[in-house]
Amino acid sequence: MTELRNDRLLRALAREPVDRPPVWIMRQAGRYLPEYRAVRERAGDFLTLCQNPDMACEVTLQPIDRFGLDAAIIFSDILTIPHAMGLGLHFVSGEGPRFSDPVRSERDVERLAAPDPEIELGYVMAALRQTREALDGRVPLIGFAGSPWTLATYMIEGGSSKDFATIKAMLYDRPDLLHRVLDVLADATTAYLNAQIAAGAQAVQIFDTWGGALSPEAYRSFSLAYMQRIVSGLTRASDGRPVPVILFTKNGGQWLEDMAATGADALGLDWTTDIGDARRRVGDRVALQGNLDPCVLYASPDTIARETHHVLTRAGDAPGHVFNLGHGVHPAIDPEHVAAMVETVKGWSTADRTTNEHE
Repeated sequence: MTELRNDRLLRALAREPVDRPPVWIMRQAGRYLPEYRAVRERAGDFLTLCQNPDMACEVTLQPIDRFGLDAAIIFSDILTIPHAMGLGLHFVSGEGPRFSDPVRSERDVERLAAPDPEIELGYVMAALRQTREALDGRVPLIGFAGSPWTLATYMIEGGSSKDFATIKAMLYDRPDLLHRVLDVLADATTAYLNAQIAAGAQAVQIFDTWGGALSPEAYRSFSLAYMQRIVSGLTRASDGRPVPVILFTKNGGQWLEDMAATGADALGLDWTTDIGDARRRVGDRVALQGNLDPCVLYASPDTIARETHHVLTRAGDAPGHVFNLGHGVHPAIDPEHVAAMVETVKGWSTADRTTNEHE
């Protein structure tokens, strides 16, 4: 077992003291990096890149090499599970993911089955093993999956949606049918994340991208309950260390207390929630991750440093803060602006904090 030389992320997620907050970025390997675009062009298309372990490993390492981040996150996609279910996933330029065979009827639901993560999703496990070896203990490797509700939105809508009309009609007219879909997805996601942990993931994150589109009652029944089930079923230790679980619901700030009660180790925050208020609400029950507005990275480096300081100050001195964006980095961002943010976090000190508090 290779010794982990930088375990700042894992210690922060365990709410242990660290010299400074660790920093990683959601969607940190992506189109904003010229080196990523070169590999994507070589692959020919996004799905081929995801399914090629050599290329997935290469692009996972790119932001680590460029920015010296405190964690790598395996390059993959949240739609790997429904893709493995044979729903005809493809990507349309300018529109995003589409499914040729969306799940709409009783018969469609009956055909759903959880894929074997080592067979149908074996390319993800191969990429994890290869990346973990290539990292050689530099930083921890994060695995991830989409939440059952988020996966179901794509599977039932047939792709991206602004109003979620089809799945919400099912939610209100046929809640029993939607619960059956979510049951399969919860089992599949639990198995998938456990396989990622066995393959080398040292922390995992559940991305609930569309939970914030639900009413409070519907969120608890159709999103949070299934994420809690996944958290309860996960392997929580590997290589002699705990494997922390991060729960991220975009636009989920109103439910932080409920999210903290799931047993997750950390909550990801988007930029619409004040991180200082979040800390007061959840206390020391969980670590908090976030939560700079990704659009700040369009601004000047001086502004980026100022806004980064603001988030760090609001997060406070208590252990358990992981710096991140409030969502993924945008494709048009200048990599030098990302570097300005990362270097600001790396240079964070008590003096910076005191100065920022009086600005």
